[in-house]
Amino acid sequence: MTTPPRILFATMPMDGHFSPLTGLAVHLRELGYDVRWYVGGHYGDKVKKLGLHHYQPVRAKTVNQENLEALFPERSAIKGTVARLRFDISQVFLLRVPEFIDDLREIHARWPFDLIVHDVAFMAGSFLQELLPVKAVAVGVVPLAESDELVPPSGMGKLPAKGMVGRWLQSLSRFVVQRILFKPCNDLHNELRQQYGLQPVPGFMFDTMVRSADLYLQSGVPGFEFPRKRISPNVRFVGPLLPYSSGRKQPFEYAAKALSYKQVVLVTQGTVERNVEKILVPALEAFRTDPSTLVIATTGGSQTDELRRRFPQDNLIIDDFIDFNAVMPYVHVYVTNGGYGGVMLALQHQLPVVVAGVHEGKNEIAARIDYCQVGIDLKTETPTSAQIQKAVHTVLADGHYRQAVHKLGLEFSAYQPNQLATQYIQALTGTPAESATLISY
Repeated sequence: MTTPPRILFATMPMDGHFSPLTGLAVHLRELGYDVRWYVGGHYGDKVKKLGLHHYQPVRAKTVNQENLEALFPERSAIKGTVARLRFDISQVFLLRVPEFIDDLREIHARWPFDLIVHDVAFMAGSFLQELLPVKAVAVGVVPLAESDELVPPSGMGKLPAKGMVGRWLQSLSRFVVQRILFKPCNDLHNELRQQYGLQPVPGFMFDTMVRSADLYLQSGVPGFEFPRKRISPNVRFVGPLLPYSSGRKQPFEYAAKALSYKQVVLVTQGTVERNVEKILVPALEAFRTDPSTLVIATTGGSQTDELRRRFPQDNLIIDDFIDFNAVMPYVHVYVTNGGYGGVMLALQHQLPVVVAGVHEGKNEIAARIDYCQVGIDLKTETPTSAQIQKAVHTVLADGHYRQAVHKLGLEFSAYQPNQLATQYIQALTGTPAESATLISY
């Protein structure tokens, strides 16, 4: 009998990087694989609740959006999208690589894992496959960032160009973005590689993250991507990788109330964005006097009580956390800052999306919503109440949005993400499911 590979999951300590991999990790564990997880911050407790062994970072500093401003107060003065993204890539992701490598080498010495499964932004994963006898599976928890002559440069939130002149300008823009604007990041990436005796890589750093992996699992479906001339042969779309769920459906507490309204709007700005004035307040303001609309706002724990006092209207429900799977069957429109997981879940439920997000790669998700015509991109992080109200009315009144969302929703429902991802991992490692035996520790 073939011994199943030991699998280490490793992710950045952020919801959008950690949570999408939880369902796959539990699925592999249930098949009998020895699955463990390396992640910092409070995510260690979440790993343990999943029933998995957790490795706490020793040398690696936990840096994420919860402490980013405190660690780097100069970041708040950076206003440009490119400048802020460049700062984050360097400080949050690249400069953590040596710390991660030290920790992972130590883990491997004690528990020689065979396979590392990591979110694409955990850049140490691409180093590890060259430094240790392990294979690497990178998981795209954001839209596919691989360069292609038919798509705009990743990170800019632009739509694909049309026509010969448009594509020439797009090609010029790609050169400027990759070779000039993000040159400091490319240079830092290669400096780190040289520290470990690895050859520098030509081209754009994002491409290396995709193409260097033994297997690249892209969360999402082809229909929610820009058309491309080619995709690297290691890339596999697996459908929406979403947070682990026990499968027990929770009834929606306000179901009867939701059914009594003409339209129901679900609004969120995720668990990380603490400034409720960005989306939550203008969305609540937009419909506070509209008796035909119920607004359900989930705050992620930010100023929930204050918002309830500020917006006591009966047609507004404000809560810390709401089970999206429970509430979305009652919803007509999803208003969001563009978190990838929430957007994909909304599309699965065939909900049109109104998105207002720019930083942290949200603009790329918003651009795809716009391109696929499944919603409206407000192209701002601070929409007005009038903008939100108009966009909600538009996506509800225009049947074209419903048709596009219905079509894409069917494509999402055709995928079984955890099963597909497992099949690709088993093909990579040469270990079919029946060879895995239940492991305890």
